[in-house]
Amino acid sequence: MPLTYDFKETIRASAQRDPAFRRALLRDAVECILQGDLATGKAVLRDYVNATVGFQDLEKQTQIPAKSLMRMLGPKGSPSVANFSSILTALQKSEGVHFELSLKC
Repeated sequence: MPLTYDFKETIRASAQRDPAFRRALLRDAVECILQGDLATGKAVLRDYVNATVGFQDLEKQTQIPAKSLMRMLGPKGSPSVANFSSILTALQKSEGVHFELSLKC
């Protein structure tokens, strides 16, 4: 089910005024992907990009065309590990965060 314009605008407004919300959105996207829920992770990551840096700026940071980035993070997209790494590296840098993987046994 497609998200409504109002919902996307609510996400954008929250992300622009609240750095903690932005970081949580990015963290949630990464956690979903690491837990195997690629569809949700890509959708949240796409919302994050739309609400923050935008695909045009992400293109400049990753050297991946904006249309390709949009397709990769779309419902049928399948980004390579290299492209996903480039995207996350750029977003971490722009957000001023650093992700670390922690194993719990």
